[in-house]
Amino acid sequence: MPDLISALRLSAPEITLAVGGLVLLMIGAFSGERSTRVVSWLSVLLLLAATAVTVTGPLGQAFNGAYVADPLSVYGKAVIFLSSAVAIILGNGWMHRQKIAKFEYPVLIVLASAGMGMMASSGDLISMYVGIELHSLALYVLAAYHRDDLKASEAGLKYFVLGALSSGLLLYGASLIYGFAGSMRFEDIAAYAATNPSTGLVFGLVFLISGLAFKISAAPFHMWTPDVYEGAPTPVVALFASAPKMAAMVLIARTLEGAFANSHQQWAQVLILISLISFAVGAFGGLVQKDIQRLLAYSSIANIGYALLGIAAGTTLGVEAMLMFMTLYIIDQFGFFGLLLSLSRNGRPIRKVQDLAGLRKERPLTTIALTILSLSVLGMPPLSGFWAKYYVFGAAADAGGIMPAVAVAGLVASVVAGFYYLRIIKVMWFDPAPEGTAPTDAAPVEAKTIALAAAAFSFPLVIVALIWLQPLASRAATGFGVS
Repeated sequence: MPDLISALRLSAPEITLAVGGLVLLMIGAFSGERSTRVVSWLSVLLLLAATAVTVTGPLGQAFNGAYVADPLSVYGKAVIFLSSAVAIILGNGWMHRQKIAKFEYPVLIVLASAGMGMMASSGDLISMYVGIELHSLALYVLAAYHRDDLKASEAGLKYFVLGALSSGLLLYGASLIYGFAGSMRFEDIAAYAATNPSTGLVFGLVFLISGLAFKISAAPFHMWTPDVYEGAPTPVVALFASAPKMAAMVLIARTLEGAFANSHQQWAQVLILISLISFAVGAFGGLVQKDIQRLLAYSSIANIGYALLGIAAGTTLGVEAMLMFMTLYIIDQFGFFGLLLSLSRNGRPIRKVQDLAGLRKERPLTTIALTILSLSVLGMPPLSGFWAKYYVFGAAADAGGIMPAVAVAGLVASVVAGFYYLRIIKVMWFDPAPEGTAPTDAAPVEAKTIALAAAAFSFPLVIVALIWLQPLASRAATGFGVS
């Protein structure tokens, strides 16, 4: 009994979300659609409570090592839960304005967050798969949430079909690893791999990485990303660009640096190849995009390639760099999507780059914020995006070997990708609005507030924030125990 109580205390964040999500589901089911706003705000409070439980909770292992609470999982889950709360706030008002608001939206995000928390704390292959599927099933539904919209339905279907394929790859890799190592636990797999390196184990690892790469939309497993980003509701895309990516990156770090720490040379080659392909696809694929959300999809592919450099380095500094990159990247993404949700004409969202023409005259503050965020993602110093890339490229250069050359390739890709960010700035500031263009609608308070706060963080607040954020990421990476 004491062991069970200790295990429940360690897994309290996920239990809080699971139980709270079911309670909110019952409230919505019995109260009907009139409870949507109440359920949304209760969901936000629930996620904040889960964050507090995570930060203040004990550290250790539970359920025979299947669940791990350490500084890495604490950092990852804090970012995941807070990001999910912001996504609910962004979606609440937007869903009501589009007249598609339902209480299921926040409940699905809460349940997905429980799965993402499980991913961040996975200690074996079974808990890893349970966490992935729990959050994926909720995200499949969210992608097709606007069921009367043909593009949203198409996005949900593509995401589901390709997600099933990635799950098959993941399971096949896990079965090979279990077959050769004889254990599901990451610690046992690491001990076996250290003394019994085998081709079969490497094959299983490659399939495992392929399945995980799908979850972070890394090329060449990115096929779903542009269509889902374009077709899914904008608040849902904001969620896709933030919390699930952090959860998957923490899981990749935990799996590779934990279960396969002694096989670094093998899996680092795979990650480097994925990073290089992601650089190319993200940079060149975004050049021809006219839809802003589709453009952000290609931007996310390139940025995930940068984040993977931190893990490929195989060092504590690399994990720290990955955490810093993902945190700063997520804040920028919420700024972008907050601005998209705040821009519309005659009730129709502004989605095309060319529709931003003349924005500086109508919405100067919004134009400045979007300029800051564009330059930040581009990597212009001293904005937050510069510091994000500074950490991962620095970790790659410090790792030696081929990694400095890969970092240079990433810098070249950043220069290429700079074109489509600069094009957004050019259209806003220098292109006149076409004759007869309707004025922009009044910006929703929640979207505008989040967007402006993200822009202010990108510059100048990031300079101060790095003072306390970098030590937290360093503690998370060091506590994880990467050599």
